[in-house]
Amino acid sequence: MSSPARLQAEVQPAWMRTGEYCPVTQPHDSLAAHITRAASHQTYYTIRFLVDHERVEDAFRAYGYFRWVDDTIDADDLTPEQRIAFFERQRTLADSCYKGIPLRARTLEEQLLIDLIRSDTEPDSPLRSYIEHMLWIMDFDARRRGTYVDQATLDEYTRHLAVAVTDCMHYFIGHDDPLPPVEIRYCAVIAAHITHLLRDTFEDTAAGYFNVAREFVAAHTGDAISPQSEAYRAWVKTRVELARANFKIGRAYLARLRSFRCRLAGFAYMARFESVLDAIERDGYQLRADYPERKRLAGVAKLIASTLGRTVGLPLLAKFHRA
Repeated sequence: MSSPARLQAEVQPAWMRTGEYCPVTQPHDSLAAHITRAASHQTYYTIRFLVDHERVEDAFRAYGYFRWVDDTIDADDLTPEQRIAFFERQRTLADSCYKGIPLRARTLEEQLLIDLIRSDTEPDSPLRSYIEHMLWIMDFDARRRGTYVDQATLDEYTRHLAVAVTDCMHYFIGHDDPLPPVEIRYCAVIAAHITHLLRDTFEDTAAGYFNVAREFVAAHTGDAISPQSEAYRAWVKTRVELARANFKIGRAYLARLRSFRCRLAGFAYMARFESVLDAIERDGYQLRADYPERKRLAGVAKLIASTLGRTVGLPLLAKFHRA
């Protein structure tokens, strides 16, 4: 993934890279799309082709801004104090925008957030929910680096992400189609985040983010807390089973959505992570440093076929069953 510094070097003028404030006059939507495409091709094409036409630019702003915040918080050249100060600046910026008196942007990325919030005119908006829950997540990541946290806190972390991603999807895709107001709407993203934490175990641990709970570490010593140990593999198995159960519930929820584009985006999102679960199971719950299958052409073709089959096939099967 491209670092924030590299992205700025590629798309920003020299005066913006000095760290000094200058009025933001450059077109920033191209920056948002650039950040998105560099970080995730699936997200880029989901926004480009499935998001409601009038909200495409805001969808790029939403993803691009938080991708930049996340990458900045993850940067190795920041001290813990600098990391917290950076986040507090972003929190203050968001709060000031919703109060109608935004601070002046220091960077093009901050301008993305300002423009995004200016577009938010709905009361109790899912977009505001997305922003607030994502800020909680960024705050958590900024402060947890280098420490183990308990399972309840990790579960809260997953819950915030699930609400953020789900509300974001429904705000940007098929927003005129009412969604079923049921708790199970979060299950697919809960499952995806459980899988995400397993998939990135080695990368996150190297960066100082520990995705195994403090209770597990307290109950095991020495080699038992290594991903290669039998105890760790048994723990991975319980997490895979939990993710599978949530994906099953999430699939039933997505099948009820009226928006075809929203169903398609949701099933594609799930398929991306279910392929990782497949690999973990094939490996006997032994985690790897990388899962390249999801990036290969065959894997992409399988994902597309699976997604279309579930998105189109489920309603047709339901129709014939009723008949």
